[in-house]
Amino acid sequence: MRLSRNIDKLLLIVTIFVLSFVFAFMFSRNNNDTFAESENQVYMESEDHFVTFYDDGEKLIVKTDAGTVEEAIKRAGIILNVTDIVEPGLSEKIEGDDFFINIHRSRPVVVRDGKSIKYIMTASYDKMTIAKEAGLTIYDGDEIKLVQNTNFLEFGAASVYEITRNGGRNLTVKEEIPFGEETVKDYNLAPGAREVRQLGEIGEKELVYEVFYVDGEEVSRKLISETVVREPVVRIVAVGASEIERKPLTAAMGRNRYTIRRDDGSVIERQETYYDLDMSGVMSLFSGQCGSENYYTVREDGAKVDSAGYVLVAADLSRYPRCSVVETSLGLGKVYDTGSFALTNPEQFDLATDWTNRNGR
Repeated sequence: MRLSRNIDKLLLIVTIFVLSFVFAFMFSRNNNDTFAESENQVYMESEDHFVTFYDDGEKLIVKTDAGTVEEAIKRAGIILNVTDIVEPGLSEKIEGDDFFINIHRSRPVVVRDGKSIKYIMTASYDKMTIAKEAGLTIYDGDEIKLVQNTNFLEFGAASVYEITRNGGRNLTVKEEIPFGEETVKDYNLAPGAREVRQLGEIGEKELVYEVFYVDGEEVSRKLISETVVREPVVRIVAVGASEIERKPLTAAMGRNRYTIRRDDGSVIERQETYYDLDMSGVMSLFSGQCGSENYYTVREDGAKVDSAGYVLVAADLSRYPRCSVVETSLGLGKVYDTGSFALTNPEQFDLATDWTNRNGR
């Protein structure tokens, strides 16, 4: 009996010890995984991306599956002020490991313009930007200086910027020049695929105005000069070259010829013709096989399309099996039918259209 009690006590002690160890381990793990107190610690959240935050001199590394910069910041428990600056922007997508996010914290700033004093919160250190954030116009010849704070009781720990007006009435304004986009064909890309080959860059120009005043209020500006400081760089996008140029359907269109390049690099000439027949029988026979409803409608331009919007196509079934999705000059089509034309021209497509009224409908 005494032995049994001793065993019970021993089991109780072992149980308490094991539970204590488990709780201690879990508590320690939570502490280590939740906070990155130095650059050697990592906050483990998922298995996707390593993201490094530089937050006003502090470094934090997290592993996260967050899709955007804003989401990563929220998950890391970082609180932002409205006037803080985040680079890259909050909507930027996080792609790949070793992604870096810089957070520039705003600070109090005083801008003194003669007797006028402006108090703002800013994360910028650029003098012109700070003046603009304070709602002030800086003319050519004006000076902005960071000066010693001689009135700590009034301004506190704020940085003080002082504007010296030098009587100028010319105003230089910087403006962005948007970049254009150029599309190039690439026969090695899949039809319809798009690939950015060169990133676009915004340009910049400087415009100098002469400003006119009446009773101290600006009434008009006259453009004196315009100078391009940096030319924009065009954005180049490659598209699959086998994508056929869309051609509007007209009552006069009897046939359309164009060349396409196959996946193996060979070039073929295709001919499209257009016919007007009741397709109800064909759709009742093959729509279920092709995954569509057993009806068709007439598109606004006169093309007959299935329930998914594919143009009804007749083709050589030995090359383009029934239900194949193909490209046409009227958009994507689906092969439902064939015809005698396939015997002499296996690359021909016959597109179902509505010419009953000779108006494309």
